[in-house]
Amino acid sequence: MTKDQGKRGGRGRKKGKEAPAKGSWGSLAAAIGAVAMLGALLYGSFKAEDRTASVSPEPATAVTTTPPAVTTAPAPAPGPPPGKGANGENWNDAQIAWQSYEAGITRAKAENKPVCLVFYTAWCPHCRNYANVFQDPRVVARAKDFVMVRVNPDDESAIGDKYAPDGSYVPRTFFLAPDGALMTDVHAPRPKFQHFYDENDPSSLLGGMDAALRKLARPM
Repeated sequence: MTKDQGKRGGRGRKKGKEAPAKGSWGSLAAAIGAVAMLGALLYGSFKAEDRTASVSPEPATAVTTTPPAVTTAPAPAPGPPPGKGANGENWNDAQIAWQSYEAGITRAKAENKPVCLVFYTAWCPHCRNYANVFQDPRVVARAKDFVMVRVNPDDESAIGDKYAPDGSYVPRTFFLAPDGALMTDVHAPRPKFQHFYDENDPSSLLGGMDAALRKLARPM
């Protein structure tokens, strides 16, 4: 080999030592790529956190409360029609001014009128029949000369016990003087149950009314 050839060979070997290996370049490129990817991930994470921090919280939804339903008491059961008692008897309240016992005694004294006092009960069938007597126009007209009082002894037992000379049967009718004194001699013409006037014949009660007015010498 000549001297020149040796130099060329030496230069060739020197260049071969200076050239980097292909594997080193590949590792470097991979490392750079990994760093870039990590940077991208970190950047994306920071951006996400920044967006979360900058978003204002949504306002709380207002809670609307429905007021409690207003409950109303059930309507009371309708009472008996005007002029009728609790058991359906018709005492003709529209044409006869019935009073309570206390109010009737007070009114009789104030107006100087006798009292027609009737005892009845809601369960008594004879009372229902007797109530119809007060529909008669003659009884209605004569009732204007009296203070008309109706008492249920089941509700006012003390008053019922006070007026029971021959028993506590119903219906029974008494006539009182304006001062409240009982007219003991004015009653139905019968030996027993003398204060039981005919439940079907108005003339029976009319006879008692007329007798009471005659006793007081009042014009009829």
